[in-house]
Amino acid sequence: MKIIAADLDDARVIALLEHHVATAAAETARGSAHALNPSGLKSLDIEVWAAWAGERLLGLGALKGISPDHGEIKSMHVAQVERGRGVGGAILRHIIQAARHRNMRRLSLETGSWPFFEPARALYRRHGFGETNPFGDYVEDPNSVFMTLVLEPASMVSR
Repeated sequence: MKIIAADLDDARVIALLEHHVATAAAETARGSAHALNPSGLKSLDIEVWAAWAGERLLGLGALKGISPDHGEIKSMHVAQVERGRGVGGAILRHIIQAARHRNMRRLSLETGSWPFFEPARALYRRHGFGETNPFGDYVEDPNSVFMTLVLEPASMVSR
């Protein structure tokens, strides 16, 4: 598996992102899905990565800068047939490392509260994320769970 910057014009990347947006909308209440479509990810403050095995797209994940020291994980999605093989954990570790290299001190995310999202919440908990209050422009929503991870500087982790 290799994780590289995603080409947001690649038809395979677009198809997986559109599936992600449609699934998020179908698995939560109207107005509570915050997934970004491919054009929404084309922003200077968002970096998107794709995990590949040869020509097969395994999954995606993005890091959005909220402030210089606070980032948000966006668009984490692993292709259904690739789930349970460590792809999500690999993408998440890649994003955490990227945030540390940007000297971010906190990484947060919003995910759904419905049972469909429990595997995602479990993945984040395994990587040290804990539930928190809404951050950035989010507001309290019974259909959302907000999670955060306090980051040690990259220089402290590599010791």
